[in-house]
Amino acid sequence: MFAACRGREKTPIIEKTNDNDLKYQFYISYYILLYCSIRKACGKGWSELEYLQELFADRIGGPSFGKQAELYKFEKIKKTRRRMEREHPETLLIDLGVGEPDAMADAAVIDVLYEQAKEWKNRGYADNGILLFQQAAAAYLEEVFGVGGLCPETQILHSMGSKSALAMIPQAFINPGDITLMTVPGYPILGTKTKWLGGGVYSLPLLRENHFLPDLSFIPRAVLQKTKLLYLNYPNNPTGAVATKDFYQAVIEFAQQNEIIVIQDAAYGALTFDERPLSFLSVEGAIEVGIEVHSLSKSYHMTGWRLGFIAGNEKIVKAVAAVKDNNDSGQFIAIQHAGAYALAHPEITQAACEKYRRRHELLSAALRRIGFLAVRPKASFYEYMEIPKGTRDGRVFHTAEEFSDYLLQNALISTVPWDDVGHSIRASVTFVADGEQEEARIVEEIERRLARCELVF
Repeated sequence: MFAACRGREKTPIIEKTNDNDLKYQFYISYYILLYCSIRKACGKGWSELEYLQELFADRIGGPSFGKQAELYKFEKIKKTRRRMEREHPETLLIDLGVGEPDAMADAAVIDVLYEQAKEWKNRGYADNGILLFQQAAAAYLEEVFGVGGLCPETQILHSMGSKSALAMIPQAFINPGDITLMTVPGYPILGTKTKWLGGGVYSLPLLRENHFLPDLSFIPRAVLQKTKLLYLNYPNNPTGAVATKDFYQAVIEFAQQNEIIVIQDAAYGALTFDERPLSFLSVEGAIEVGIEVHSLSKSYHMTGWRLGFIAGNEKIVKAVAAVKDNNDSGQFIAIQHAGAYALAHPEITQAACEKYRRRHELLSAALRRIGFLAVRPKASFYEYMEIPKGTRDGRVFHTAEEFSDYLLQNALISTVPWDDVGHSIRASVTFVADGEQEEARIVEEIERRLARCELVF
């Protein structure tokens, strides 16, 4: 307003008369006093009086959302990694923490995506998926895992990665007060969503003495009466353990007796080194009590493509499909076509398994020479081992997070700490390396850096 007036007058209006000057001073003083009064009454600055801060849901922190100083461990690791890379640009940071393949998807899979992405018919919503992908998933389960007889239309549902599927499953079954049984350490998504829906989580520790399989016999009766879901993950992240047929049979009997749904997360299902991959669905009775969640991220180097599927009990699949229909509109159809091609070529995964087996043998041997209790796993990317007591110069490690941070800052080696059950770290063999010679060189460098730390076990 004042600017417009200046265009018509040679002197500003507020300077024209004493009356206007007094009014101007009065209004300024009034608003200053009002601001100070409000600030004093509320104990907050003006910018903090926004009502939005009071509206955040309790599940994500309520009014405290965004104000917490505490960082999630993965964010801490990323933050420290970035700092160390800035401070030591001349030294390669060796990343053993990343949980995704170092290679791109197979060239033929990329070609299918490219060709299908050009098709006019593939431009639209996929909703709950295309039949071609469902059929490919059914054929894949039969060829690779020996799971036959699944109906592609009613017993298989595509998802935008396994994470998305696991996040939606509780929405179909959990009411306030219901319980989900979760193995720990492990992938938390199903448990987190259970809590967000007003349910509870009962943890099942994975111990080395039990071959990292949960003991179901010690769950209190009061917990079982409220339990709806049992989450399993084999091959396991982070331990690298595999399940047995006997274990799955016991799980099925347990689920039937307690009227519980089994959710088996098979994100690493096909990444096995010694035996044919074992599917939960291949065991008699499994279809009656649960589903299995599969992902193309790990086994087909398609991490960023976000494609997976659930398979199993028709009623469970139908319920998740109903939830999914209200959460997303399906993965890009061209990606589903590429995924169908990938599933029809399990040799892609077999080649990846050979690479990971080779890297595991190199890394586990090097870690044992340092003093770690490192055992080459039967499946997955990961080696899981207890932390050392400290260093020869007197440093003591009280938690895995402390040790992981020490390795990052003193050896430029990134790992993932787990303090849920004991104190262990996870090391992944998905470090970036082009060819066998580069793999060997990196592992040798890992051993040299660890040796300089003079760890005490």
